[in-house]
Amino acid sequence: MNICFSREKNVILLQSKPTFLFLKAKLKDMKIEKDQMKDVSNPSECTTIIVGKRATTDGSMIVARSDDWSAVVAKRLKVHPAKGQGPEEFVSFNNGFRCPLPKEALGYMGMPPYQYPDQWESAGFNTAGVGMSATESIFSSEKALAADPLVPNGLGEISINSVVLPYVHSAKEGVERLGALIEKYGIAEGFGVGFIDQKEIWYLETASGHRWIASRIPSNVYFVTANQARLREYDPMDNHHFLGSEDLIEFAITHKLYDPSKGVFDFHKAYIRDEKLDTTYNYPRVWALQALFSPEIENDVTENNFPVFVQGENCISLADVRRAYYHHYQGSTHDPYFHQNPKEPYRPVAIFRATHTHILQVRPELPKAIGEINYVAFGMAALGIFIPIYQGVTSYPEAYTKGDNHCKEDAAYWILRRVQTLGMVNYNKYAPVIRDVYDRFETEMEQRQREMEADYLALYPTHPTAAQELLQRFSDQLLEDVLAVSRELLNDLFTRLTLDIEAEYRFAGA
Repeated sequence: MNICFSREKNVILLQSKPTFLFLKAKLKDMKIEKDQMKDVSNPSECTTIIVGKRATTDGSMIVARSDDWSAVVAKRLKVHPAKGQGPEEFVSFNNGFRCPLPKEALGYMGMPPYQYPDQWESAGFNTAGVGMSATESIFSSEKALAADPLVPNGLGEISINSVVLPYVHSAKEGVERLGALIEKYGIAEGFGVGFIDQKEIWYLETASGHRWIASRIPSNVYFVTANQARLREYDPMDNHHFLGSEDLIEFAITHKLYDPSKGVFDFHKAYIRDEKLDTTYNYPRVWALQALFSPEIENDVTENNFPVFVQGENCISLADVRRAYYHHYQGSTHDPYFHQNPKEPYRPVAIFRATHTHILQVRPELPKAIGEINYVAFGMAALGIFIPIYQGVTSYPEAYTKGDNHCKEDAAYWILRRVQTLGMVNYNKYAPVIRDVYDRFETEMEQRQREMEADYLALYPTHPTAAQELLQRFSDQLLEDVLAVSRELLNDLFTRLTLDIEAEYRFAGA
């Protein structure tokens, strides 16, 4: 007698042999899915780049971050409308964290993973023009956590966007709200969060279970970080440039995290983990990006003495930031893709398991609807394309709102991910093909953006509704065109791979 397991009713059913074999296969798939999810429950690796307006080529401000998690976690685009009477309480999907919410909620854009539809939304702008990138996973020292432990059901990375972004009207207000939540509820894990508005950029890092620091990013510098808290200077009397827990320094003195007799307070030295793992996992990315943006700097990759804020000799463009997220130590012995070495000890910026990379750009001289853009590259940026998501759009093509942990042809994430997967089969051969297509299309997109923005500005003063409709039509068409280009690229790659395999296994010696 043949049996199978009924998933819906949790009972054993009598079945024919063919059905049994089918369901046996499904059970295997279910196990694979379960095993996959063991690895994707706690994302912990990202790379953040921040550039002030006097350090960019066009006077814009930039907050960017890769979200390095799992290749099978599809990201979706979502717009949350403003609510005059929003939910009264937030409850986290993963650790039981909960907190009351203000009555009114601003509209905002997010990028949730498929399994958490309204949480872990990574980055976006709200309708007040505030942008937020959350989070960069970081780690406090054992000594700091012994004095002020993490809180298992405290504020976690999954919750931050949802409880902060809809309720703040400036970057500084975002820091203040997040800081208050950290102090009240404690944190479940360490993190860094970037805030941006029309005037300034702030960056917050956690210190321990209930303590934190934040710095206003100087307008003439750039800042890079890679899974390690990087802030050092702190002046509690200067709230124009710094914010933090009221007792941040006093607590460190009391618990012997900082000795005033040995010099000025250094946040990183007092609270943050710095061990052997960091020397290969974190240091090389900071070293590589500072070398990319500022080749004049001579850093030692083995020493954590990298400058926190760097005033480079050359200004940084949006294209420079895009290329920074392609970085994998090209031209060196540490390039894992060129050398086909998945065991390379230096962790690169560009990794396949990235769910996406975002670049929040603010151009203060323009209306928020077109002046604030979230450039999103789904999957691995080095084999991807940065798609402009304007703050003013109110919806996205359906393909961008779909996708889960199984490849599907109608999901934008998986259309783009399939291109990247084929590219990784032979990176040295196929990556140049992919980059050529996407680079040329990004150039075309930039020209189309300039033309649309000129038309928008001509309409906006007298016909704001028509301007909004123009923006929405443009966005819808552009996002569809990205998928069309990617599908054609996918077909080309598959054809090339077919010919490669045929040549290798030809058996034509008769």
